[in-house]
Amino acid sequence: MNLTELFRHATDLQTLDAGQILFKEGDTGELMYVLMSGTAEILVNHRAVETAEAGAIIGEMGMIDEGARSATVVAKSDCKLLPIDRKRFNFLIQQTPHFALHVMRVIAERLRRTDAIL
Repeated sequence: MNLTELFRHATDLQTLDAGQILFKEGDTGELMYVLMSGTAEILVNHRAVETAEAGAIIGEMGMIDEGARSATVVAKSDCKLLPIDRKRFNFLIQQTPHFALHVMRVIAERLRRTDAIL
C-alpha cells in the first residue's frame, strides 16, 4: 500500500531535521506518523532495527494500545511526516480495510525483525 500516494494532498505535515528525535522509547504515544519523505532510524534498546523510508508508518502501536513507545525514532535525513491521531486512525480503519491490514502487517514484520535482531 502506497501511503504517500494515499495522503498526497495532506497539508498538515510536520518537519523533522536530520538528527532530531521524533519520540523516545518509553514516551507516551498519542500519534502515529506516515513518513512522507526522508529516512528515519528506528531503535530498540539503543540498537537500530529498521531504517524507515518514505511511505513507512511509525508509531503505529500507539494507536492500538495506550502503552509506552516501544522504540526511539531519529531522523537520518530531513523528514516530512503526516501525524495521524486516534480519530483519523479509526476513520481510516473503518473506511479503508486495506489500511488496517497494512498496519497489522507492519506490526508483525517489525516484531519478527526485532526478535531476530535482539
